[in-house]
Amino acid sequence: MAAFAAPAFAQSADPQSDEVAEVVVTGSRIPQANLVTTSPVTQVTSEDIKVAGVTRVEDLVTQLPQAFTSQNSTVSNGASGTATVSLRNLGSDRTLVLIDGRRMGYGSPADTAADLNQIPGQLVDRVEVLTGGASAVYGSDAIAGVVNFIMKKDLEGIQINAQYGMYQHHNDYDGIGNVRAEIERRGLTNPAEFKLPEDDVSDGESRDITISMGVSSPDGKGNILAYAGYRSNNPILQRDRDYSACTIAVPAATAPSTYTCGGSGTSATGQFNDFLGHNYTVSGNTFVPFSTANGAYNFGPANYYQRPDERYTLGAFGHYEINEHAEAFTQLMFNDYQSVAQIAPSGDFFNTSTLNCGNPLMSAQQKAAIECSAADIAADNTKPYYVGRRNVEGGGRQDSLTFESYRAVVGLRGLITDGWNYDIAAQFSKVRLARTYLNEFSIRRLNNALDVVSVGGVATCRSVVNGTDPNCVPYNVFSAGGVTQAALDYLQVPLVNTGTTTQQVVTAAVTGDLGVYNIQSPWAASGVKVAFGAEYRRDYLENTFDITFTSGDGAGQGSAPQNIAGDADVTDVFGEIQVPLADDQPWAYSASIDAAFRHSEYSNLSTDTYKFGADYAPTQDVRLRASFSHAVRAPNVVELFSAQSIGLVGLGGDPCSSTGTATLAQCTATGVPAANYKSAGLNNAADQYNALFGGNPNLTPEEADTFTAGVVFTPSFLPGFNASVDYFDITLDNAVSALDPTTTLDSCYNDNLASACALIHRNPANGSLWIGSGYVEATNINIGGVKTSGVDLNASYGVDLADWGAPSYGSLSLALVGTWVEKLESDDGLGQSSSVVECVGYYGVPCGVPNPEWRHRVRLGWNTPWNVSVAGTWRYYSSVEYGSSLGTSPTRLDHELEEQNYFDLSADWQITDTVSGRVGVNNVFDRDPPLTYSGDTSKNGNTYGQIYDTLGRFMFVSVSASF
Repeated sequence: MAAFAAPAFAQSADPQSDEVAEVVVTGSRIPQANLVTTSPVTQVTSEDIKVAGVTRVEDLVTQLPQAFTSQNSTVSNGASGTATVSLRNLGSDRTLVLIDGRRMGYGSPADTAADLNQIPGQLVDRVEVLTGGASAVYGSDAIAGVVNFIMKKDLEGIQINAQYGMYQHHNDYDGIGNVRAEIERRGLTNPAEFKLPEDDVSDGESRDITISMGVSSPDGKGNILAYAGYRSNNPILQRDRDYSACTIAVPAATAPSTYTCGGSGTSATGQFNDFLGHNYTVSGNTFVPFSTANGAYNFGPANYYQRPDERYTLGAFGHYEINEHAEAFTQLMFNDYQSVAQIAPSGDFFNTSTLNCGNPLMSAQQKAAIECSAADIAADNTKPYYVGRRNVEGGGRQDSLTFESYRAVVGLRGLITDGWNYDIAAQFSKVRLARTYLNEFSIRRLNNALDVVSVGGVATCRSVVNGTDPNCVPYNVFSAGGVTQAALDYLQVPLVNTGTTTQQVVTAAVTGDLGVYNIQSPWAASGVKVAFGAEYRRDYLENTFDITFTSGDGAGQGSAPQNIAGDADVTDVFGEIQVPLADDQPWAYSASIDAAFRHSEYSNLSTDTYKFGADYAPTQDVRLRASFSHAVRAPNVVELFSAQSIGLVGLGGDPCSSTGTATLAQCTATGVPAANYKSAGLNNAADQYNALFGGNPNLTPEEADTFTAGVVFTPSFLPGFNASVDYFDITLDNAVSALDPTTTLDSCYNDNLASACALIHRNPANGSLWIGSGYVEATNINIGGVKTSGVDLNASYGVDLADWGAPSYGSLSLALVGTWVEKLESDDGLGQSSSVVECVGYYGVPCGVPNPEWRHRVRLGWNTPWNVSVAGTWRYYSSVEYGSSLGTSPTRLDHELEEQNYFDLSADWQITDTVSGRVGVNNVFDRDPPLTYSGDTSKNGNTYGQIYDTLGRFMFVSVSASF
């Protein structure tokens, strides 16, 4: 029968037995026999992975309504190369990822969240998602909850799983804004950059094969499972979809009726601007006035919509019971993962600021245009002109990322004495990053290559003449087709970044059943149970950049990152208690309470985390549960020590520009020269401004309180039906975060907050926040906090059609998992009227990815009597509006991203006892994603691939064979 994400119930050891075996469930170290824990757990089975046809585990997990992604395969600009999950949209650093109840290490030197790419999807038996907070049990970084991957074990024989998939899309976008018509219009005058893709495209092919082999010991006391896997996904470019073939711009009209294609001022033909009213581009070998129509660069098509990747996995799981007091176990996992993030070409991003009048590559008309007199030409004087030109000849910037990850767990567990068991384990995780950034320009070489003189009538770099750089080749940006391969070979430099993260964990835990000492409630069938132990963890991070990175010589890199190394360690002691209060009493079918406590000692602070829970079932049909947990999360090594560097952020325009509302006094006070006040040049046509991001060693811990309360229904009058409804409320104070640059500008120019104005650093020459040294400071700080609340709904129903009078037609299953979000509120802590922002039902600046009020998945499965099962899935996301609760602009074309409905179909055929095949189609109706021109840099290709299906219809076929 087609399975689906649903409430997790403990399983019977023997299917024919009424006795329920005690199992260790997510959220507790104490084995128990009832419904999971007092906190809600949603379960995703291996069957769900097959039905969805995913080759990337995160694509399945993040379809759950409680889960969001920070990094996935749709992120190209700013990609870390990892895949991460963020429960409740509280951040991936607050979501702990486990494998068989043991934590995963850092995914990257740039990302402390676990990398889901390390998990072989075909080896996953089920995924348990606990969203009620589990810091007291697993550690302080489980504030939002945990995602626990339970791996397959005890395999015997050989199993092969193979899958092939691809996207198919019909380009006929007819949504709001009519972007197709705009591309066609722009293509009439600039066909090289503005063109529609083919009507029908097939791309993004994926391949996944895993071979597993298992053998049990002759005495039946042990088993070893070994596996090897290969996965690859082909790239998809934004040019291959009509809704992303140009980057949508912020319209100039107050109430636009159509989208317009925007672009970057660093154009394919060049922009030569003194930012004092003179601005040119190249036509032939002459300067003509620059305008958006004739010069803006369409940077969207070159970006990857889906990053290509290739992964090799290898590992083994094993256990052997030496005797009842000692069972040895191990997990060994290796992963080699490669991906490339491609964005638009590099170039001269106004990195050079002068042109020399004696340059022989400039025509007489061009020299006259920049006001070079005869005397200036004779003396080879310079004129203050910034150059913005794309390296269209060299191709897109490619961030090539390779990760090697290792994970090893070894341990012993067993019986101490009657009622008491122990579990001792040591684990080691390591990730090695090798990163090469290609097709980047060197600023130093750009300055040399543009400073050209005539030597015997031959254009020659001045640095060749004076001997400072004899390898220099002139960069002819003054004539169409003037750039040579020799110039590219000189200008383009690779940038290299290597890094390592390691995690070492030693855990010793003891569980005991005090019932053996008759310590139990007089109304309960079982005794009080406890667990206690200690854990030591050390995390180490090292990130090293080459001289091109650290000197800031990369033209398209922003500021220079610096080499960093740091570590953090913590020693924990923890304990749990579970007290059954009643079983099979007239006033209670069952009742219990539980509690957990963890004390953590860091090098410079100590924290306490605790949890209380209770459940009460007045009858077998209804169970009430509630829990409260308090967590204190210390900043991790990346938040503390990551190198500070300049990145890009969307601001929706500069408040001091011609479209802004800030006063002259406000703007000059923050560094805008009076002559540049209200200058159109302060705005970036691509809405990309500089912000300084990075670590802060002065961060303090954050605290969180989580409350959940729910009811579970398993009605005896409706066999096969179960449902749970759970309310959650999470309050996070002193949150570690970066202050949104948009919030900084609003607080400075709208609220006159001096502390916000101090974070604005303008280019002293022209007041710009995107040219030269201008930026907004957005390093990690402790902000006011985050609050979220809502309701989770899980329900499933299975029925044998024989019960409905159709014994020859198999069985049906129906399942629903949904989340209604009541509140998602952030407080920047600045104490202004705009400090508290409500983001439920909103997206974009400052709320980020869409936050639908309601999300759900519904699956209907039919298990036929003919060895075939069929499943249909309906995924739904409610509509969202641009902005936040502080106000939206109803005149925006993208004011509302409409609700989204996606329908998936799959069928499975058990061909023989050992061979099965599966086919499926996701997004059957090839629905286009909703589009936006929001300045939020977390979007890609005019939409949000972290939430919506952006690439069209996905079709897959797979086969499984056992021997």
